[in-house]
Amino acid sequence: MGVYNHEAFADHEQVVFCHDEKTGLKAIIAVHSTALGPAAGGCRMWAYSDDDSALCDALRLSKGMSYKNAMAGLSLGGGKAVIIGDAKSDKSEDLFRSYGRFVDSLGGKYITAEDVGISVSDMEVVSQETPHVAGLNSGLAASGDPSPFTARGTFNGIRAAVKHRLGKEGVQGLKVAVQGLGHVGWHLCKELHSAGANLVVADINDEVVQHAVKEFGATAVSCESVLFSDVDVVAPCALGAVLNEKSIPKLKTSIIAGAANNQLSQASDGALLRAHNILYAPDYVINAGGIINVAAEIEGNYDRTWVNTKVAAIYDVLIDIFERADKEQGSTSGIADLMAQEKINAAEKTVVPSKKNQIVA
Repeated sequence: MGVYNHEAFADHEQVVFCHDEKTGLKAIIAVHSTALGPAAGGCRMWAYSDDDSALCDALRLSKGMSYKNAMAGLSLGGGKAVIIGDAKSDKSEDLFRSYGRFVDSLGGKYITAEDVGISVSDMEVVSQETPHVAGLNSGLAASGDPSPFTARGTFNGIRAAVKHRLGKEGVQGLKVAVQGLGHVGWHLCKELHSAGANLVVADINDEVVQHAVKEFGATAVSCESVLFSDVDVVAPCALGAVLNEKSIPKLKTSIIAGAANNQLSQASDGALLRAHNILYAPDYVINAGGIINVAAEIEGNYDRTWVNTKVAAIYDVLIDIFERADKEQGSTSGIADLMAQEKINAAEKTVVPSKKNQIVA
């Protein structure tokens, strides 16, 4: 499939294909919008089945970052990078330094950070080649792993969904199924457990599942069945596209609120969730805690109080979305998209138009 006619390419400003034969680097950097500021978004490393899958992921994720940053009220646009490879076997210092040089070649138009398959230490290597990196352990405004902030924002979003749908303050005594126990999923489990929720968990790593059973008194289920657990809330915290026309009719929960990106397989799945009377917390709104923390670093004067205030505000943003969706009888995902695009459109009217639809090999 050609890039320009790719369904996810619409409105992207720039796509950069990165290849370094010496280090084995194959990566894609997608810049969706810089209307609100430099495009910020993490870099993930994944063994994609083919190049088109990698391109689709980069394009969808970068657009999601534009919407995420807009809804979080940040002076940042949206971008994303993917490195094609196995994070367990293909990493090297030379590879990440090469990626850093490609990021640097964009002159600050894209700011990178860690994502799935990438660690803060990997980003430290990238930072040896470019200053356009955030989420580091070192440096004047460094704050380390942003995952705890993503988890805290997701927890606040779950509380908002519970309040709107169940009329309850807090999650005490509720059953919450968490799919994926990576950095964010694990911290979310800690938040939920501390607040009195009963956990159902699943992950491809059985060791971390057993740790959750011991640490949180969680009930372990298979990765194939966790989404369909009979619980109050399902929190997808792994990879995306888990909500689709096949999975949605089998859901037994009344709330979907998790940290994974691109949970909907396609836009129409938001309406399908509404048709099944399931309240969906749009992923790029509820999982904005990490980028909020990164934004504080990018400003160069890290303010933890500002970060905590912004992360807490995710609760209020979601309540607004839920109420507007009810009023307009629309899907929560569609309403969130509309609100985000309104913010981006307003910003575009105040800036000099940038070059659109660039492909750089």
